[in-house]
Order: sequence, then structure tokens, then C-alpha cells
Amino acid sequence: IRDTAFVTIVAGNNRANLGFNFAKLPPCQSLTMQYTNTSTPTVGSFGPASFVWDYGDGSPRDTVGLNPPRVHTYAAPGTYLVKLIIIDTSFCNAPDSIVKEVRINPLVRAQFTTPALGCAPYTAEFENTSLAGTDFIWEFGDGGTSTDVSPTHLYANPGTYNVRLIAIDLSTCNLRDTSAYFTIRVEAKPTAFFTWSPNPPIENTPVQFTNGSTGANNYSWDFGDGETSTVTNPSHQYNATGTYPVELIAYTTAGCTDTFNLDVNVIIVPLLDVPNAFTPAQPGRNAVVKVEGFGIGKMQWRIYNRQGLLVFESTSQKLGWNGIYKGKLQPTDVYAYTLDVEFTDGKKLRKTGDITLLR
Repeated sequence: IRDTAFVTIVAGNNRANLGFNFAKLPPCQSLTMQYTNTSTPTVGSFGPASFVWDYGDGSPRDTVGLNPPRVHTYAAPGTYLVKLIIIDTSFCNAPDSIVKEVRINPLVRAQFTTPALGCAPYTAEFENTSLAGTDFIWEFGDGGTSTDVSPTHLYANPGTYNVRLIAIDLSTCNLRDTSAYFTIRVEAKPTAFFTWSPNPPIENTPVQFTNGSTGANNYSWDFGDGETSTVTNPSHQYNATGTYPVELIAYTTAGCTDTFNLDVNVIIVPLLDVPNAFTPAQPGRNAVVKVEGFGIGKMQWRIYNRQGLLVFESTSQKLGWNGIYKGKLQPTDVYAYTLDVEFTDGKKLRKTGDITLLR
């Protein structure tokens, strides 16, 4: 079974080259703009309904020819996106359009926004929110200038920079405004660095990380095995032999960052042990009994009292028994356990034994 579909594609070279300019009509208090269509046809000529004007204020669109210029009065000062659309389908690029930002206000007022803080090298982005204005002069405080409407500027070095915007509009009553100032502070980036030991690695030995970062006061570590830390100089016990990509991110109080990465080699020999006694009633190292060892990937540990009742169960080395069952500290006695382990190298082991609870 098959079917055939046909589509006719017409390719032409009769583009309409779109363009327009605008000017505010006097007096200086007015909100009336004149829009002049400067579009040109590649071939032929425009008809009496070749274009649509959208004045950006929600008013009805005008469908017109090339001339005469359009005059439009706005209800309120503001910034409007004015669009000219070619709708004449005798031109191959219809319905193409061109959009321009038009600012209208009786008084020109320079104003802009930008973040007050950055990290060197910092590319500042300036958003021009001026009222009215046809021309703009930016002074970035480091000798750099621009005449773009909303420029970007690179601050290569740390420091404090006083930025000024001058807005000019000869159709307004005050002609220009020079009152827009803003201070940008550019902070130095920190330098992240660390070393690790023992290097070469020693089997079943925690890795000690020595932080050599400069210009930072906060840190974020990723040890490459799913574990993290915010300690300045952490120690980390890995659970399997391998090479781990460790990442350190150094932060300043201003939020500037730098990242350093280093591979860490680890040797783990699987070992397993369970203490035979603990003292939960006495605060200290022996108050909680845990499974000890290295290279333990999975585990299932169950502890039973003399009557065979399950009083504790754990699947993690980090979770041990504190002698509590159903909210009560259990009596001094010998408790039996079973421990099923799968090591990170794939080997499995079952261990049984007993633990003495001392009070």
C-alpha cells in the first residue's frame, strides 16, 4: 500500500526590504509619533494595502500602502514595540516584519538596571529603562564608553566602578538627562587547589584532603563516589578500589567561585568485623554497636534477643544499634546476630555471632 502527495513550492527573488523611521511631533509635551515607511521592493511596487502597522499599545492595526507617513498618538508615556509587517503576498518574504523599540515621554529621563556585584573577569549587562531617549552615551567608570541602547561591558579587573548613562532626546522638553549613576563592585575570583594523601594510596586508609585554595572562605567537595562535604580539610573513607574524580569548588562571600579537579587513587581490601560488646547506658565510643569493615557494598544485619525476637535491623554501616527496642533500653544480656554481606568486589559472606549488651 502506498500513497503520493504533492506540494507546490514557489521560489522568488522579489523580496520586500523592510524599514521605517520615527520622530515625535511637537510640542515637546505631546505623545504623538510620526512613522515613515522606508521599505523598498526588489521588483515591482507596493500596493495600497501592502503593509500593516502595529503601534504596540493595543490600538487597532492600520492596513496601508507605502505612503503617507502614519501619525499615532499614545494615551500614556512609555516604551512601545512598534512593528511593520509586509502582508502583500506578491512579495516572497510576506509576512515578514520589522520591530523597533519606541520610547515616548515629555521629559527624557535616563535610567537603567544592572547587577551591583560581579566576579572578575565580569561581563556586565545593562538594561536601559530610560523614559524617552533617541541617543544614549554610557560611561562605564573604567574609561570605556558605548552608544548602544543596552550594552554589555567587560570589567577585566576587580574594583569599584561608577557607571553613568546620558539619555538624549531633542523632541523632549529637557533635551537630555545626565542623572543616572550606578556603582558596580567587581570582586576577585578565588583560586581553588588541593592535594591528597597518602599518595601513593595505602589499602583501607582514609584519604586526607589538604585545601590549598586562596581568596576563599567556603568550600564544596565532591568525592566522586556520591559523597560530599563542606569541611575545609576533610578526610574521606572510600569503600571500593578505584580512581575517583574529586572536585573542589571554592567560594567567596560575594559568591565568586573557582573549581579544581583531581583524580584520587584508592585501594580497598574487603574486611568485616562486628564488636562483641557495647555499653549503651554509658555515653562514649562504645554506646552504639555497628558493623565495621571495608569494601562493604550491601549488608543485611539482624539482632535477636534470647527469646528469638528481632530487636534491631540495619542495611547500612552508618546505622548501628543503641540498645533501644520499642523505646526502652534492653537489659544486660547476650544478643545473637546474623550478617549477610556483599562486598564491592562481588564476593558474598554470611557471618553469625553474638554481642553482649552491658549496662
